[in-house]
Amino acid sequence: MTTEAAAEAAGALEAHRPMLLGLAYRLLGSRHDAEDVLQEAYLRWLGVDRARVEEPRRYLSRVVTRLALDRLRARQAARETYVGTWLPEPVPTAPSPFGPLDRVELRDSLSTALLHVLERLTPPERAVYVLHTAFDLPYAEIAEILDRSVVDCRQLYHRATARVRQEQRRFTASRPERERLLNAFLAAARDGDLARLTDLVAADATAWNDGGGRARAALNPVTGADRIARFYAGVYGPRHRVAMDPVELNGEPAMLITRADGSRYTLTIAAADGRITGIYVVGNPAKVPALG
Repeated sequence: MTTEAAAEAAGALEAHRPMLLGLAYRLLGSRHDAEDVLQEAYLRWLGVDRARVEEPRRYLSRVVTRLALDRLRARQAARETYVGTWLPEPVPTAPSPFGPLDRVELRDSLSTALLHVLERLTPPERAVYVLHTAFDLPYAEIAEILDRSVVDCRQLYHRATARVRQEQRRFTASRPERERLLNAFLAAARDGDLARLTDLVAADATAWNDGGGRARAALNPVTGADRIARFYAGVYGPRHRVAMDPVELNGEPAMLITRADGSRYTLTIAAADGRITGIYVVGNPAKVPALG
């Protein structure tokens, strides 16, 4: 292949890179894996007779989706050896590497809470849900991408939607409300105010902490308002020196927390009905983005 042809192929892929990266990330919950998928897609794109490809975006979407699904299936076995809870890799979105997040569906489909729920779907269910909900693709096009029937794709979408809706009631708060609750929760944690913390958290809330065996983190989810209040008052209370910097991750308000020993964590929440329903803390240094 000539240098000119390689440059032309790279330019065609680069034109659609934000959308393709966003697609791969929503399917995998990992920016690192998404970048790898795009690199592999590029190598396949180089080997294709591009003159016969009428719609590069559609063709590349199919390649990226199929490569991501292969990774999802392979990753299921690796998860069994992961230390503690696995959470999606947080990604800074101000500005967004995934292109404009001007539609609610595009922004919401990046949230940590939703990506955490999507981990419970089968790879085909996740693909159909993301393609139809976030990218508004018709079932006929999704069927072509996944090499399945339209009827099958509709059934996969309905199953995925039913599972997501069971959890969505737990993260219905608006962005301003989540930001208010996030700030209030961390302020109360720094003060060691157990009463205030307990009042901010729903009785059936759950906190997930991802250290990956490389950072201090609870290995199991912390459940219930009282236990969550005591846990975070103990982690971020007056005896501890921590710096907290507000950031935007995955299209939502978040906090970058730096402890005295230099370890860094990101914290986001889910909320509904005026209380926090979920807390997501990522401390695995391989996942914490370089911010600040």
